[in-house]
Amino acid sequence: MALAAASTTTAALSLLNSQSAAKCDDEILHAPTYPWDHLGLISSYDCAALRRGFQVYRQVCATCHSIERIHYRELVGVTHTTEELLEMASEVDVMDGPNDEGEMFERPAKLADPLPRPYQNEEQGRMANGGALPPDLTLMVKARHAGQDYLFSLLTGYCEAPVGKDVLPGLYYNPYFPGGAIAMPPPLNDDGVEYEDGTPATISQQARDVVQFLNWCAEPEADTRKKEALTYFTVLGITALMTGYYKRFKFSPLKTRTITYVK
Repeated sequence: MALAAASTTTAALSLLNSQSAAKCDDEILHAPTYPWDHLGLISSYDCAALRRGFQVYRQVCATCHSIERIHYRELVGVTHTTEELLEMASEVDVMDGPNDEGEMFERPAKLADPLPRPYQNEEQGRMANGGALPPDLTLMVKARHAGQDYLFSLLTGYCEAPVGKDVLPGLYYNPYFPGGAIAMPPPLNDDGVEYEDGTPATISQQARDVVQFLNWCAEPEADTRKKEALTYFTVLGITALMTGYYKRFKFSPLKTRTITYVK
């Protein structure tokens, strides 16, 4: 009797939780699926898009967000040349040391240094953004469900709150963000950047480029992994054919022989 009562209680709680989750889920607009060419089995990143995406990050996103796990040297041959990155890094001063006198000092950044952070520590970041800490973007694509689609929808999904939806001061309505209220103001504007290659800098174009760049940041080894996988599967296929032929060659005399029993 007690077991039945416990089972009934557990089922009721599960039903309530599922209804609550469904209600919460209904308040979030799920991102649609967009075509991303670099996700194909034998497709690679578009270096032109990565260069444009890095430009959007530097001129727009880097004012609040960091990419701490990417170094200048990793961008060589991907977005810029070595000379361009050396010039870009020299414009940034980084803290180094201690020197021979035991003191810290500033020096121009080198290719071995990570991309600069907008804030020196977490407390400074929260103070500058009303208590909300802008997250690091290195692994953001992998940290969110439907990574590329979610980020693209989030960047392009800002709109006026519907009637009956209250948004607190300092927050902005975005139906793709859980709860609908996000502390980040709309970061992109038409012609907010001027692309070097003359590509029209619409909001959707900027969002698409920066999302591809963030995807590369999360998986910079993706192209190499695809090349190696193609090589491995090619070798595996040839090995399988050779093994099958060798097996038939060795066993064909045994399988075709005739055994005669003589009394």
